[in-house]
Amino acid sequence: MSGSHYFTGAPEVASDRRPITVSLPDLTLELTTDTGVFSRSRLDPCTRILLEHAPQPRVRGPILDIGCGYGPIALTWASRRKRLPVWAVDVNERALELVRLNAESLGLGNVQAALPDDVPEDVRFATIYSNPPIRIGKAALRRLLTHWLDRLTPDGSAFLVVQKHLGSDSLQKWLNEQGYPTTRVTSVNGCRILEARPRPEVGEGSESGRGTTT
Repeated sequence: MSGSHYFTGAPEVASDRRPITVSLPDLTLELTTDTGVFSRSRLDPCTRILLEHAPQPRVRGPILDIGCGYGPIALTWASRRKRLPVWAVDVNERALELVRLNAESLGLGNVQAALPDDVPEDVRFATIYSNPPIRIGKAALRRLLTHWLDRLTPDGSAFLVVQKHLGSDSLQKWLNEQGYPTTRVTSVNGCRILEARPRPEVGEGSESGRGTTT
């Protein structure tokens, strides 16, 4: 990416903000993107498939977008569920600035953009929607996913979109092997949506966290 990866904390490439329109069947968002963030020139095709085909939240509670970029997933769900808190998490400071800018321009007061370490430990998520950063490498990706999957509420779900050729099937198998019941929801144009549920042992020990989901 022109000398700067979108998964670095502070992209070195010069800023060049520009508008982008995200048009979905149920809403249209006018957003600002920038260099140094993921898919800045258009809505990523797999992200679009996630937003158009992933199920609605199965339970009520906070929503999380892992690797939010400029915010299309977080802002879409914040628009669809204006009474729910939506967390947009990324290591890229420029991306987080864009999420805050876009949330303000859309009048969405239910969006919280944060670095991973800045999310309070007691926050649990009812639903995760993510196009995870596959290109950070297998080991880093697995650490990332297990960290956030372990913060699902006992009845929560994570919906992850991963291209088949980037390892969606092997990821599904690995998640199941780690104890996260994972199924394929759908596959559209090679973009597979997986639904991962909490590990049973995590759910059984999380009764005290239920109060944080409403």
